[in-house]
Amino acid sequence: MKLKQVSIIFGGLALSCASYASNKESWETFSDVGAYGLVGIAAAVPLYKGDWEGFKQAGFSIGTASGIGLIGKNTIDAERPDGSDNKSFPSNHTANAFASATTLHLRYGWEVGLPAYGVATLVGVGRVKADRHYWRDVAAGAALGMVSGWIFTEAYDSSVQILPWVTSNGAGVNVAFAW
Repeated sequence: MKLKQVSIIFGGLALSCASYASNKESWETFSDVGAYGLVGIAAAVPLYKGDWEGFKQAGFSIGTASGIGLIGKNTIDAERPDGSDNKSFPSNHTANAFASATTLHLRYGWEVGLPAYGVATLVGVGRVKADRHYWRDVAAGAALGMVSGWIFTEAYDSSVQILPWVTSNGAGVNVAFAW
């Protein structure tokens, strides 16, 4: 089965599952499955394709988003909506989901990225509906994940390559086109 077909099926299943989430526990379960599922897919797709560079980029993107998110949770005193602890900001589920979606999008194209962004968005909605986060938490997590993905990911089959460089004498950007 082709990657695009799998991504469309996965996106459709996620959207249909979210439509049945009617209480806090269901939303929490959906957001857990969605976030961890996207992380798994972002790692599995490059492995399936034998794309070791893509696997490494996914690891850096997700690892950075998760690490910065955990630092934020442990340094910013933000109580959760349900009052369970003071580790609300930012949403690490959302950071991981958006890092995964951004990596899939940039590496393999919008056909894979679009359903992944849909699932990542539903992960953020789920965290709010489950009373685990405020909207500011999921917005910050989404931004963190997307920035991390943009920093570490390049297209799998790119005809344009951009390479910044810095030396003691200056800095610049090399741009290469292939046709």
